[in-house]
Amino acid sequence: MRWRKPRRAGEIMSIDWITVAAQIANFLVLVWLLKRFLYRPILDGIDAREAEITERMTAATRAKDEAVAAEAAYQAKRAALASEQAQIAEAARHKAQQERDALLAEAHDRIDRERAAWQAHQDAEAQLFATKLQRAGGHALLEMTRKAVRDLAETSLEAQMAAHMGTKLAAMKDDLTHAAGEAHEAIITSHMSLPEAAQDAFRTELAQNFPQVAPRFETDLAQAPGVAVQLGGAQVVWTVDSYIEGLGAALNEHLSRSHDTRLGVA
Repeated sequence: MRWRKPRRAGEIMSIDWITVAAQIANFLVLVWLLKRFLYRPILDGIDAREAEITERMTAATRAKDEAVAAEAAYQAKRAALASEQAQIAEAARHKAQQERDALLAEAHDRIDRERAAWQAHQDAEAQLFATKLQRAGGHALLEMTRKAVRDLAETSLEAQMAAHMGTKLAAMKDDLTHAAGEAHEAIITSHMSLPEAAQDAFRTELAQNFPQVAPRFETDLAQAPGVAVQLGGAQVVWTVDSYIEGLGAALNEHLSRSHDTRLGVA
């Protein structure tokens, strides 16, 4: 550093341009040094901080978007689950309704079958009762007729029927002749042996209408009381079964009318 002589009072100050230039150079060097070693790290730190803040803001925004997307997906899944649960509940309700209807239909069908079976059983019981009643009535009618004929006519029931059968053969002469063909024998079957008088009367009636036919009398305990005449391919039967069948038809008609009256059928 160069020494300078002190200025005296009233002496005009002169500018040392070298010093000024040196100071300017020193200032510029100081500014460069500050910028290089102080401002740059600070600016870099600020930029890094701003970048970090920006990155964090971006990450926060991205996280927010992801959260919103996750919330939307959750709500969509929840809505889908609610819809699926509603569909499952509706399907279960529909299936339960179908099963209930099927059970009701099966119950109604079973009730109808049981009612039909009960009605069939009742009809069978009624038919059995009617059959028993027919048989009882037929036997009672038979016994009463036998007793009445024996008491009043002093002859057997079958003798009376045989005598009447002779007149019936005369009325059916043309039909019997055609059906008998070349037959030469008539088989007269009765439950019990016919009296001789009845046999003679039958022979007489048969000879008048069918002179070429010889009678042969037989008994069959399995046959109902009455007379059956076999003439070739023709057969005429007149037994108490015809009366019993007529009685049975009348009883059935009476029972049917009574049943319809109980049911309110006109």
